[in-house]
Amino acid sequence: MELMNVLLVTYSFPPAGGVGVLRAATLARYFPAEGIRLDVLTARNASAVGSDPALLDEIPSEVNIHRTITLDLPFGIKKWIKKFITRGKPRKDSAASIAGKPGFLKRALQDFLLPDPQVTWLPLLTYAARRIVRKRKIDLVLITAPPFSTMLVVKRLRKEFPQLPIVIDFRDEWLSTTIDLVSFSRSERARKFAIQAEAEAVRSATAIVAVTEAARREIRSRYPLDPEGKYQLIPNGFDATRLPRANPDTQSRLDGKIVVTYIGTIYDSTEPTTLVQALQSLPCEIKSRFKLRFIGHIEEPSYREALLQLGDMVELKGYVPQHAALAAMIESDYVLLITHDRLNVSAKFYDYIGAGKPILACVHPEGDARRMVEELRAGWWADSGDKQSIRRLFIDAAARGDSLATEFQPDLEKIAQYERKPLALRYAALLHSIIESRIAGSSQS
Repeated sequence: MELMNVLLVTYSFPPAGGVGVLRAATLARYFPAEGIRLDVLTARNASAVGSDPALLDEIPSEVNIHRTITLDLPFGIKKWIKKFITRGKPRKDSAASIAGKPGFLKRALQDFLLPDPQVTWLPLLTYAARRIVRKRKIDLVLITAPPFSTMLVVKRLRKEFPQLPIVIDFRDEWLSTTIDLVSFSRSERARKFAIQAEAEAVRSATAIVAVTEAARREIRSRYPLDPEGKYQLIPNGFDATRLPRANPDTQSRLDGKIVVTYIGTIYDSTEPTTLVQALQSLPCEIKSRFKLRFIGHIEEPSYREALLQLGDMVELKGYVPQHAALAAMIESDYVLLITHDRLNVSAKFYDYIGAGKPILACVHPEGDARRMVEELRAGWWADSGDKQSIRRLFIDAAARGDSLATEFQPDLEKIAQYERKPLALRYAALLHSIIESRIAGSSQS
């Protein structure tokens, strides 16, 4: 296997914490053993929900990490600005997102910070990427998004390095879901900018990698003239070295509580309003049996207020490092998945299945998350927008009781396919194949 030089561009990287860093951290952890000499270009002061230095300890010493400063605002200030622009109101469709006329300051912020606040990293990102490509004799550049502003560097690199293979890694699909659910700006101008930016980046890229088949098909459908092989699927996964598998029959407690744990950020894509309404409608004797723990950042005050309406039934733990979050998950009876997204599947889902925890999933009924819950027999699901459906989900969970150990029979063989190391090796093989194809094409020319 020929040794190849790869530049991985990722806005967030350890010691930054949160699920957004895990895909890049996994690739950096396993690529060096697969004939890849890896350089990582990241932001020194990236906005993040917290820090997790333990993740950095897992990165091999031979990985070269280049950190540049960014003018991006700290996490708390950026969230305040987003709240100011959107008035803290979740919006789930494009019609709502463009309704109303923002004032001058709001328009100025929306027009300047396109497609997202991390665009302030672009000048130094571009300069550093060009320098590293030349100095380190880079054979291939891999850019992971979101933030989607990092994709703007693709066109710039292509102009200067016409033959350089560039791969875009879409951790989330952008134009059909993310832009409406969680985008910083949802104006018509922002939508037009995003459409053009994605088209230019995809046109300049050598290959596109998505993390779900639904997202891969969605992105592919926008560019029908491209060859099918340009669009690849490599899903997210779980780290088996970090996740002891749970045994449901060991989870009974003296207080008789059914502990349900949610890990991750609560934001527009995972907003809990319907869940709260469903839980409030439960009979008192059933409601008293549940303890819901939310571990992670809650983006909007209105979502926090909604959850607190559940009283003693809920605990809001805030952000904790990954090892603490995983430990809390392991000692739970169920894990909770909330998503209104039709195409994207949260990274937490893979930790859930890797730990062998039964999932109570409040999901889009036509989404990939629902499909995977069923296909992997990973738990039980309800329509995230249907209060009665969610209510029934929790009534059934309470009725399951001691029979959970026999009723929950996940497909372990299928689940094993989502272990992070094999997926990283598959990614490495894809990058090697791209280089080999480029070399073969150059030889024929």
